[in-house]
Amino acid sequence: QVQLVESGGSLVQAGGSLTLSCAASGSIFRPNVMGWYRQAPGKQRDVVATMTNGGNTNYADSVKGRFTISRDNAKNMVYLQMNSLKPEDTAVYYCQYSSRYGSYWGQGTQVTVSS
Repeated sequence: QVQLVESGGSLVQAGGSLTLSCAASGSIFRPNVMGWYRQAPGKQRDVVATMTNGGNTNYADSVKGRFTISRDNAKNMVYLQMNSLKPEDTAVYYCQYSSRYGSYWGQGTQVTVSS
């Protein structure tokens, strides 16, 4: 079992910045992928950014150049630095951990961007 706890969600004005954090605990295996997904009201949950423990990253086109994912493998943490936020970035942001033994989700943290 893996437990994921997100933090950092908040209300922010358009153009502002925010950093989300996710702490993983439990049975952490490598290789693994940790990432961020988001779900806006009435929409499906979509990938925002992912990062392997080796440092390979992937970003959704809508956030490229604005968001940066990073990890601290020693602390089992993953971060999402979000810059130039837009109202359409408003969503619940979820942390995910995946390894060969399964995938786990955090409870989510709300990000609201006001125009």
